[in-house]
Amino acid sequence: MAEEKSYYMTEEGKQKLESELHHLKTERRKEVVERIKIARGFGDLSENSEYDAAKDEQAFVEARITQVENMIRNAVIIENDNDNPDTVSLGKSVTFQELPNGDKETYKIVGSAEADPFEGKISNDSPMAQSLIGHVVGDEVSVATPGGEIDVKIITVDQ
Repeated sequence: MAEEKSYYMTEEGKQKLESELHHLKTERRKEVVERIKIARGFGDLSENSEYDAAKDEQAFVEARITQVENMIRNAVIIENDNDNPDTVSLGKSVTFQELPNGDKETYKIVGSAEADPFEGKISNDSPMAQSLIGHVVGDEVSVATPGGEIDVKIITVDQ
């Protein structure tokens, strides 16, 4: 049997997943079942696009429930590293500046399960995070990106 994958996340990220799971099980499931029931009333199921769409949505919802349950079951909660407050690590926010004189950017490094670049959360698996982890405030780091290599300077690290 294959070993289960660990999902690194903050406590906040785990709570968000638990909330999503609750919503999927208590609301979305019922909505989809109701859509299937209504679509069955339209007649011949072999040519019923509403029924097919509702069944596809049901499969998506059930797959997402299974995925979220697995992520929660295999969650590894990120603990703050208070021993090294200036070192970039999982669960911390890091502000860096692209060299020589780029804009400052701030991201929180989280597990892939809760990464959302639009909310300023990047995955620990991303090239940016992997390059920054382990470095300290003041370090200059080269980061391999799809657009080429960039150099950044770490300005601050926050819990």
